[in-house]
Amino acid sequence: MPAASAASVPLRAATPVVLAERYAAGRDAIRAAERTASGGGHRWRAAMLRAMADPARRFLFFDGRDGGRAAEVFGDLTGAERIAVLVPGSDTDLDRYGYLRGGSLRLLHKLGGGSAVIAWLGYRTPGTVSLAALTSGRAEEVAPDLRTFIRELSAAKPAARISLLCHSYGSVVCARAESGLDVADIVLYGSAGVGVDDVAALRTRATVWAGRGAADWISDVPHTRLRLPFVTVGFGADPVSPEFGARVFAAGVGGHSDYLKGGSVALENIARIVSGQAPSEAGRGA
Repeated sequence: MPAASAASVPLRAATPVVLAERYAAGRDAIRAAERTASGGGHRWRAAMLRAMADPARRFLFFDGRDGGRAAEVFGDLTGAERIAVLVPGSDTDLDRYGYLRGGSLRLLHKLGGGSAVIAWLGYRTPGTVSLAALTSGRAEEVAPDLRTFIRELSAAKPAARISLLCHSYGSVVCARAESGLDVADIVLYGSAGVGVDDVAALRTRATVWAGRGAADWISDVPHTRLRLPFVTVGFGADPVSPEFGARVFAAGVGGHSDYLKGGSVALENIARIVSGQAPSEAGRGA
């Protein structure tokens, strides 16, 4: 499928005119991908892309190749005082985009007016059961792209409070990109680790939060790093451990895919963090 042209439209400022140009470029890229899918007989994907090209949806960039890359905006970015950027983890691509989109919409609803959520699928995520999911290679490849995106967004919205929400392997991506970024919060959830021993090693001015649901299988992943001749496997310190030094928030009883589930303790507390409020203690240790 053809690459996106949306990213070639600079996000100079988050004005209606600039954003309209960027969204139009993203829509053009999606429609080009739809034509390619239709021509190749891929009816299901063509239908999915047709839905993504709806004028009511807004993409800052789109690339349909190699699993897909996209950044979809939920809410009014022009007037947003609070912006949450969601960085997904393993097994997320355009064919399995519904989970990321659904979580973004639920978070926006919880945040209320004056907010925007950006679902940033900016990389080829690893498979959950794969060596790539146990190493930092994919994160290191894409970290410069996330860093550029956040800096561009910060420049376009200098007065907005920006939070980076990092799920599972996405937390490794955030850790690799974070040094020097102007964000208020980094929220790690469902994370096996980020590849450093503690928050100080992230070299960030942001407040670092960590949460894990009681039924999340990620808690069973060993918190070690094994240095092999050509690769290091594992991500070290547990983000919710006292030694790591993050501010731990209650995430309730949910599993690995439940953090942005409607009515969940985790969704409530992530929304509170994005809004600059202290998370609730309810559900801690449940």
